[in-house]
Amino acid sequence: MAVIALGVSHHGASLDVRERLAFRPQEVLPALEHLRTVARAREGVLLSTCNRTELYLVEGADQCVSAAWALLTERLGEEASAYGYVRRDREAAAHLFRVTAGMDSMVVGEAQIHGQVRDAWEASRATSGAVLNRLFQSALLVGGRVRSETALGHGAMSVSSAAVQLAKKIFGSLNGRRAMVLGAGEMAELALASLQHEGVRAAVVANRTFARAEVLAARYGSTAVHYDDAWPALADVDLLLCSTAAPRPVVTAERVRAAVGRRGDRPLCILDIALPRDVEPAVGELANVFLYDLDDLRSMVHASVERRRLELPAAESVIAQEVEKFWQWVAGLEAVPVLTQFREEMNRLRERELAAALRRLPDLTPAQREAVEHLSQSLMNKFLHEPTVRLRAAAANGRGLGVVDAARYLFALDDRPPGTTSDATDRATDSAASRTTEHN
Repeated sequence: MAVIALGVSHHGASLDVRERLAFRPQEVLPALEHLRTVARAREGVLLSTCNRTELYLVEGADQCVSAAWALLTERLGEEASAYGYVRRDREAAAHLFRVTAGMDSMVVGEAQIHGQVRDAWEASRATSGAVLNRLFQSALLVGGRVRSETALGHGAMSVSSAAVQLAKKIFGSLNGRRAMVLGAGEMAELALASLQHEGVRAAVVANRTFARAEVLAARYGSTAVHYDDAWPALADVDLLLCSTAAPRPVVTAERVRAAVGRRGDRPLCILDIALPRDVEPAVGELANVFLYDLDDLRSMVHASVERRRLELPAAESVIAQEVEKFWQWVAGLEAVPVLTQFREEMNRLRERELAAALRRLPDLTPAQREAVEHLSQSLMNKFLHEPTVRLRAAAANGRGLGVVDAARYLFALDDRPPGTTSDATDRATDSAASRTTEHN
């Protein structure tokens, strides 16, 4: 068994690449089921945000990596592995822990990724299992610990607030300005809070679901408009911030051009923080329209990132502790089937030898026969105790696979009837999954 993290992120892939690799919620489970069928992945979770698309897999009998890259390559239209990375086992766990803690984000320390990881896990529960359930539980715990035990997230920007700060640099001040927010999700709400803090005089919220726009607008003293009525309002606002979940651009050059003609020479700043992008690139070519997307935020957040780098060693210490705990659990899980089979084989041997001995002692009373059987059981337990303890300890300290293989060889566990070890593995995994579910 191998735990694999594979994907692309803002570190190595441009916005255009990330956009083409983004998965909509309804596409997640079909993609994971495909990997379970084609590559026989035992478990899978897919994380897709504005800055990354990542697959977390538990490898089965086949190699999952090539199948996963093939899936992403088909979606991208070119070789996806050229932009990406693969992490295995401890490194895979550490990678997810860093992602969840906000250490791998474009805006280091941002808190939104914690909820995005949780949502990705929940959306993938049909294809996750004991190992990935435990991994993602641990990741969410790590994210909480890093935020409570370090100052990594103190003063951290969100993508939304970074976008607002970029607009502030353009205008000099947002005090008294008018803004429109397209979308009504978490990013849109963070943007409204930041705009209000910067003194925006009036804000308009537009969303395809008008009821959601009304709720968000009421919370921040803004005005809700129906989606189809938003475009004429572009003639009156100074700033448009876009954060919808639309699969293709909704702010077209045609729509903006119609508004620009009524604006005179007043500039319009458009901040597109959606992925896939909400705004056609051609919009940025219109006169007096200044378009910025996610990649344009990098310089804006650089100074904020530098201030928090001093907190990274403390955060890495938390991650190292939790990676070790998780891997001890995984290694222990790997040892369970062998321990189970080991005990079953020894008990069959005990029962066979006990039956032969009792046939040679036909005159024993029932009490004497019970005493002999108790002796055989007690001796077997004592003989097995130390190997069992040492096998579990070896699994916990990273030497488990070698010792497990040695145990299989020394006690002829590989000379088993077909399916024995597989059945034991399945029983151990099912048991762990049950305990994980109960914990939730």
